[in-house]
Amino acid sequence: IGRNGAGKSTLLKLLTRTSVPTCGSMETRGRLSALLELGMGSHMDFSGRVNAKMTCQMMGLTTEESHELLPRIAEFSELGDYFDQPMRVYSTGMQVRLAFSAATAVRPEILIVDEALSVGDAYFQHKCIERIRSFREQGTTLLFVSHDPGAVKSLCERALLIEDGVILQDGPSDSVLDYYNARIARASSEEEIRQLEGEDGISTRSGTGNVRIESVEMENRAGETARAFSVGDAAVIRCRVRFRKPMDNPTVGILVRDRMGGDVFGINSFHLGAATPACAPGDTLEAAFSLVLNLGPGNYSLSVAVHPGDSHLIENCDWWDRCLVFQVVPGSGPSFVGLASLPAEVEVKKETS
Repeated sequence: IGRNGAGKSTLLKLLTRTSVPTCGSMETRGRLSALLELGMGSHMDFSGRVNAKMTCQMMGLTTEESHELLPRIAEFSELGDYFDQPMRVYSTGMQVRLAFSAATAVRPEILIVDEALSVGDAYFQHKCIERIRSFREQGTTLLFVSHDPGAVKSLCERALLIEDGVILQDGPSDSVLDYYNARIARASSEEEIRQLEGEDGISTRSGTGNVRIESVEMENRAGETARAFSVGDAAVIRCRVRFRKPMDNPTVGILVRDRMGGDVFGINSFHLGAATPACAPGDTLEAAFSLVLNLGPGNYSLSVAVHPGDSHLIENCDWWDRCLVFQVVPGSGPSFVGLASLPAEVEVKKETS
């Protein structure tokens, strides 16, 4: 991950030998497949079938092996008659379908993907993600460049943050992404970013320091501090903040994430229409969010932020990622799968002829 121009795509081109390094060395082991820039390695006047065969041969497969894989590539790409049409009539989404289907027709030891999937349609993206996950379970190493934090957290346990060709962070995906998000959300050069280690693992704090989140707690329906809840339980998230500088319209927000770091639910006092008083240095403010935990069983993390107005993009005063972790366990209701417990009813009727 990293900003545009950080060197991410350049690194991938070096690893795939499409660019030559000025110094240093690289070593790769095993068959490597890559999806870099759309159209790279393709001939637009040739059909999808011919280009797919060329891709297989560039991966080191023989002519016979490449020919045997063509039906599998055509089936996965779902291009239909377009598979035998020139690529110049393909949309960008169709190019992605062909490129991914050909590059993954045989499971590689190393799979490199550079943002190519972002231009495909949602249906095919899901197919691609499922194939990538299947490859990972079988031992394939995935090197993935993306500006989509959800995709990075879902597909990768480890992340590298690159800036100006230098690795700034290397570690668990959620920690590195929190650090990266804190960097790009900085509103002024005075903002600080710190990574702290606590009971619930490493958390990231960033902000100008004009406001300080002093404590965050979760309470059950009895008003007791708790970290474990049943599906559908009522809970209160209580946040206490102290002001170091005056603020006219302070906003407190919460964000719940799943164990993979995916955003599950976020809300703030501004969007809830809560009237927050102006605060002076030394004042404290308490925000208590009441909600029902209609979440699937599992572990979740909580992040809290304080900023003026609608968004932290105006000024990020204090953003505390993963300030606590809580658990949701099965309740007395019907069993279900997924992240959310949606109220559901079913009516079944038998029709007789």
